[in-house]
Amino acid sequence: MTTPTPGTGMPLLAMHGITKRFRAVEALVDVTFEVHRREVVGLVGDNAAGKSTLAKIIAGALQPTAGLLELDGEGVQIPSPSAAHRLGIATVFQDLALCENLDVTANLFLGRELTGSGLMHEGRMEQLTRSLLHDLRTTIPSARTPLHQLSGGQRQAVAIARTLVGEPRLVVLDEPTAALSVAQTAEVLTLIEQLRELGLGVIFISHNLNDVRAVCDRIEVLRHGRNNGTFTGSDVRQSDLIAAITGAPGYRPTSP
Repeated sequence: MTTPTPGTGMPLLAMHGITKRFRAVEALVDVTFEVHRREVVGLVGDNAAGKSTLAKIIAGALQPTAGLLELDGEGVQIPSPSAAHRLGIATVFQDLALCENLDVTANLFLGRELTGSGLMHEGRMEQLTRSLLHDLRTTIPSARTPLHQLSGGQRQAVAIARTLVGEPRLVVLDEPTAALSVAQTAEVLTLIEQLRELGLGVIFISHNLNDVRAVCDRIEVLRHGRNNGTFTGSDVRQSDLIAAITGAPGYRPTSP
């Protein structure tokens, strides 16, 4: 079987003409954005460029003022985070929302524990946790390791593995390498590549252009809430990304 080339075929997620206003402030203006299966798309831009607003719309935390969202070619509305979850969209925000006093398995299944006949199926949850950690090729020593014993990169792995419990088709990662060491960053970038290998679409939001260029198939730039450039991740020059992000004199948005 031939593996499809990232970025070909019908988009997993397609956003058309997305505008978001907060009273007189336009956070997003007529934004177009798409992600395919087995594709990692980087979303970059300066502070207040609209990245977080776009991510929150995808996650169901905000509603667009105008525009159309499609999943697998069908128009959808995402009125809440729970609706996004039902549609197969998972988001990992910067705070991770993990519990320090619980182990890895308990964090993965917190709020959605496997139960039956009034009992919690701890063995089954631990087995599934080990399977997910194996699929992601993490360095976490055990499914029963307390969270407070893990590194920053390993905690990101727990947060990402938790999204896979719901069997998503699209994962949004908000600054997953922020404040990590070089080794921990490399670990997280490997996790992102594994998500692609598992057949998921991935949106990677980051200020770190080196990280984005390392793993992304495509990079989308937002500036002042508008599309300001589309680049192929494998061969884009950092100077071109910086020009698009800052609106350097003479720069004109281009597509690959």
